[in-house]
Amino acid sequence: MKIQSVAILGAGAVGCYVLWGLADKAAANALQLGVVAEGSRAERLRQNGCTINGQVYHPQVWTPQQAHGVDLLIVALKYGALPGALDSILTIVSEHTVVMSLMNGVDSEDLIAAQVGAAHVLPALIKVASRRTGDGVRFDPETTLGIIYGELTAPFDSDRVQAVRALFADTGIHFRVTEHIREEIWSKFRLNVCNNLPQAILGAGVGCYSDSAHIRAISDGLRRELEAIAAAKGIDLSKAAAASTHGSTVPPTARYSTLQDLDAGRHTEIDMFSGALMRMGRELGIPTPYNEYTYHMIKALEEKNDGLFDYSGKDQEPTWAKYPKSCTSAAFPAYISGKRRNAVWKKSSLQRAFCCCLPCAPR
Repeated sequence: MKIQSVAILGAGAVGCYVLWGLADKAAANALQLGVVAEGSRAERLRQNGCTINGQVYHPQVWTPQQAHGVDLLIVALKYGALPGALDSILTIVSEHTVVMSLMNGVDSEDLIAAQVGAAHVLPALIKVASRRTGDGVRFDPETTLGIIYGELTAPFDSDRVQAVRALFADTGIHFRVTEHIREEIWSKFRLNVCNNLPQAILGAGVGCYSDSAHIRAISDGLRRELEAIAAAKGIDLSKAAAASTHGSTVPPTARYSTLQDLDAGRHTEIDMFSGALMRMGRELGIPTPYNEYTYHMIKALEEKNDGLFDYSGKDQEPTWAKYPKSCTSAAFPAYISGKRRNAVWKKSSLQRAFCCCLPCAPR
């Protein structure tokens, strides 16, 4: 198998890393490389191209129909955009197309596989500290850890694994093949949940994790819940390579994707992070108070960006401070009496999320 054509679905911060890495092969006519887009986005890409580390690239722009039958489809969308793109993915994929998802989270491959069939999906992840700036996308090619991929089961050195290795060889893309791709994906998921989310609530650079015991405590709480869920699902995170316990090297001012989204007034991928862990926790009977609190806080920050809390110039009825209903029933008295765990976990998700910021949260 030889990969001679590649389509990138999602030319954002992640997709641009792949575009940058493969551009020279495309320029030398050794590879057909295109970005899949439609409508006004396609027109903008044709006119303006993609600015990456200060250089403008003009890839081919394909509709899903024009991309049909490519050898490799790389999906680099934001999580919220995936459901609306599944029909496009189905259109692009032919009998021989390999699909690699470089999306965050732990279930994008499952969603894609349900649409096109699991046999097409080659599990993968990416670690790149890219950011959008006024002049496009920027990242440090040298410190970027890059793409990690592999088969879920033997043979681990399959034809398609070898084909992707040959594709990435002699490019700027950093990559590594693993026999423990499921554990690697969950290890990155752990990094995202523990390091991406607390700083987003605080609104500070990643230096906050080394400088604040309080922010580390939140990160540790998120980690414990995730690791409990992973263990219950039979995922041994110790199998992931040592390099998977950290991301790409960044300065203490760095702001990861969730905070970047909030800074830009966009909705985040919190449903894929804490939202997914809340769902799995309910299915497995594992409490997730840190993730529930984090989920609701970031959802509230999205609402703030949407203008929900802009009370200027409005005729508002007077209000006053009062206990939320969640703490006037069984949960708050149970904390006072010391009978905290059972009472709190009988409450609804929203009540538990409120109570997890109090000492009544289960430890």
